[in-house]
Amino acid sequence: MGIIFDIQLAKAYEAWCRSPKGLYMDLFVEKMISETLKPFKHERVIDIGCGSGNHLQIAGRHGMDISGIDASPYMLTLARNRLGDRCELKKADAEDLPYEDNEFDLAFLINTLEFIDDPLPALLEAGRVAKRGVFIVFFNSMSLHIRWQKISSIFRKTLFARIKTYSLWEMKRLLNRAYGPVQMTWKSLPMSACCLRKTGKPLISDSSFLPFGYLIGISVTLTYRYKTDNLSLKEKINGVKRAVVEGIHISHSK
Repeated sequence: MGIIFDIQLAKAYEAWCRSPKGLYMDLFVEKMISETLKPFKHERVIDIGCGSGNHLQIAGRHGMDISGIDASPYMLTLARNRLGDRCELKKADAEDLPYEDNEFDLAFLINTLEFIDDPLPALLEAGRVAKRGVFIVFFNSMSLHIRWQKISSIFRKTLFARIKTYSLWEMKRLLNRAYGPVQMTWKSLPMSACCLRKTGKPLISDSSFLPFGYLIGISVTLTYRYKTDNLSLKEKINGVKRAVVEGIHISHSK
């Protein structure tokens, strides 16, 4: 469990989503979905902590079959008003999803882990219900902009007063704990991208050079590992007097 959006917090988050920073975040998410996830038409996606449905709307534009969960009834009402009947929405916690194993192709955790007390159970659940990949977007604790927002929130209540933030390295460690040594592709969104109003295109950095953007997106390709249970022999091989398989006659023809 963590922070559940009431009307006041929901309005603050919606206002941030409509700001230049929020709009560029949506462009960033859409670019990563298109270029990194490369979704197929009718792939099933679950948006965990879907909020008012912004990112489900983006996934729907790519032809995906969309579902979402959120712990806030108010946010789910906003999402239903936005998406209508084309999306399955449920009230649930990120740490306890009401779905079967591998029920979805992809799972999204977009600005969700910041509001959860312990991110690991939510990551494990996302990996359980998704069979192809998990997509995470989070505010970067190494960003000077995010650090300034956190400091400012001490003196005036803002959305950033209550959230957790993570660095790229912290998130990678969490993902390795949740999924093992999986393939990850990440990109960051620098603060300067919010000033590119004329082009309308977010400046997405090369992952080798700029791990300090105010947002980071990570695409995780899930892999499945198998563990065998070895059964020990209860009798030495030399002590076996009869064949293990009886009643089978093998003829040798010339």
